[in-house]
Amino acid sequence: MKRGKRYKAQAEKVEKGRRFPLSEALKLVKENANARFDETVEVALRLGVDPRKADQMVRGTVVLPHGTGREVRVLVLTKGEKEKEATEAGADWVGADEFIEKLAGGWTDVDVIIATPDMMGAVGKLGRILGPRGLMPNPKSGTVTFDVAKAVKDAKGGRIEYRVDKAGNLHAPIGKVSFEHAQLMENAKTLLASVMAARPSAAKGQYLRAATVCSTMGVGVKVDVGDIRVVLREA
Repeated sequence: MKRGKRYKAQAEKVEKGRRFPLSEALKLVKENANARFDETVEVALRLGVDPRKADQMVRGTVVLPHGTGREVRVLVLTKGEKEKEATEAGADWVGADEFIEKLAGGWTDVDVIIATPDMMGAVGKLGRILGPRGLMPNPKSGTVTFDVAKAVKDAKGGRIEYRVDKAGNLHAPIGKVSFEHAQLMENAKTLLASVMAARPSAAKGQYLRAATVCSTMGVGVKVDVGDIRVVLREA
């Protein structure tokens, strides 16, 4: 892949082959970010699991203490008194049949869909549309619930969902380069603690095998997984 001058200049600042302590890696990511927009900072992990086996799937949700730095558009599918609750909590769209029809027609200009359990009969029919886009409400992710106020506030406040891919890799955002270093550190520790706690009992050997942090347009900085374990013990 051909790299531009900006990328090459960033790469020269990152010592090749070295794995940095988490704190130092995040500082490098912030220092190297020079795009004309507020880049997202992301953590990439390689896990010692075989996702093809159901008992080794790693997935979960976690609320980042300082949010993700991006505006999250939330749709709540519900009826009756829960509509008022969702609206007051800050949902962008609230309703039932009209939005079911809109989604069936291909509208997916939304980031998170929350549904009350009584709506899942209708929502379930939209699986082919919502599933591939990661929008299907799910009890495990907290998006199928009668407590719509909490679900909306969590989604708006920094809840992220993560899931390991077929190759055993996991990617998740932890904020923006404009965040203070301490905020990125706390978000990173919160994510990493959640992923470590989600280790399947069937996973054998080393679970966390590699870690990298980067910004949207920046160079990936490899992180010392041994340092991550120390950081989490001290948290």
